[in-house]
Amino acid sequence: MADETKKPRTRSAKKIGRIRIGLNVVVQIVLILFLVAMVNSFAFKHYARWDFSRDKEYTLSDKTKRFLDTLKGKMRVTVFFSPNTPITADLQNLLTEYQYAGKGKINIEHIDPERNLSRAKELFDKYKVVTDESLLVLDYEGRNKTVKASEMADIDQSGMAFGEGPRVAAFKGEQAITSAMIDLVEGKKKTLGYVTGHKEPALSEATSPITVLKTFIENENIKFQELNLLDLDAIPADVNAVMIVGPQYDFSDREMKLLRHFWDKQGRILLLLDPAAKTPKLRGFLNELGVKVNDDRLMVFLRTGIEELALTRDVQARFLGDSPVTKRLADVRALFFGGTSSLTLEADRVRAANIRLEPLIQAEKGYFAETDYNTDNQPKLQADAKQNSNVPLTVGAAVEKGGSADQRVQMNSPRLVVVSNATFVQDNAITQDQQALDFISGSVNWLLSREQLIGIAPKISKPLTFSLSEEALRRLRWIVLVFMPLVPAVIGTMVWWQRRV
Repeated sequence: MADETKKPRTRSAKKIGRIRIGLNVVVQIVLILFLVAMVNSFAFKHYARWDFSRDKEYTLSDKTKRFLDTLKGKMRVTVFFSPNTPITADLQNLLTEYQYAGKGKINIEHIDPERNLSRAKELFDKYKVVTDESLLVLDYEGRNKTVKASEMADIDQSGMAFGEGPRVAAFKGEQAITSAMIDLVEGKKKTLGYVTGHKEPALSEATSPITVLKTFIENENIKFQELNLLDLDAIPADVNAVMIVGPQYDFSDREMKLLRHFWDKQGRILLLLDPAAKTPKLRGFLNELGVKVNDDRLMVFLRTGIEELALTRDVQARFLGDSPVTKRLADVRALFFGGTSSLTLEADRVRAANIRLEPLIQAEKGYFAETDYNTDNQPKLQADAKQNSNVPLTVGAAVEKGGSADQRVQMNSPRLVVVSNATFVQDNAITQDQQALDFISGSVNWLLSREQLIGIAPKISKPLTFSLSEEALRRLRWIVLVFMPLVPAVIGTMVWWQRRV
């Protein structure tokens, strides 16, 4: 059988094959470029950012983000900072976070007043700036406000006598900038009436125990106005809410009449009670609203040894997340120092009056409410603890009359927040994590119908410091001078010995 010879491929067939290969390559390149463009476009619009710093110093607070979401217009930020200002880098990082969170609503322009003199002079004349200090100018819908560098940081200059430069002790740029933005957007400040005349903590004195609280609230575009009800015929109409902190003496009949009249006219009240104070008329007003302040003290036995127990009256409590006041603080723990009594909420009794009650703060499990709180009889206290330690104990509550259960519906209804402890907001009791301040801020904003500003407030970032005892310093000296040099010496000796062998 003759071998079949293969016919050689024609030139046209080879040409068509090359064209097909070329087209396939072109199509593949186009598809790859298209996929890369699609992935980049999707990543540009949908991305996530993480902050792995120790204090989350590059993350905006929940309150600032919620406020930026409410902006309807553009916020222009003009930065007049020279490079040698100690907080320049911190401010630039912070403003970058504002831009990301603002979603196109924050425009930022950086101007070095030492180099761009003409542009700086033009804007200084426009905004009537008359200071040489580094600052930034916020402009919103024709209104503007300046924030100086000194308002954004605490500068430690103690080292300048030894030739050292100024050091940033605490950077609080977010507090200052967000506060200024709220001022611009809202315009007129809200007024919070602070009731005096019953030995409440002083508000305006330099030694006031609530200076931190006062500053914290004022940074949210709120001004305090002291109210002595004995000198008034009525609570002023421009007072948006009333704050009562730890009165030691009871209100008079005339004062209670003014307070009830304010409540009936859609008044808003924040009441922090001292359980040791005798205030039957004030507690009677709360009882009318379905909140009974019990004559007891919350206590708990803590095990300090195998068979040793210690009794403490400081209450570890958690915030409940069902109310808009504490929604952002759900399950956050806070310590309430000093005496705290329990509250009984009688919702069924006041439901016919269209009054809604909601618990805000509950003591942790293990606490019990002791009615015989002045006794030193340990066996009796331990027996009461075993009997009542599983009962939920409320120490803070919200009251609203005529409001809607739907949080999306805004109504001008009377509102009240009550806590059976008045010392947890004082300067010496506020914890480093400022849960008490966040709670008071949420309460005040709820009372003022500013639910969009309820959230976790920005924290002040401080430098990390170490405090070492003499023994710790001695150990550190041995580690640095002996152990650390010894490790590579031992490794080198072992390597040398192996090569030698």
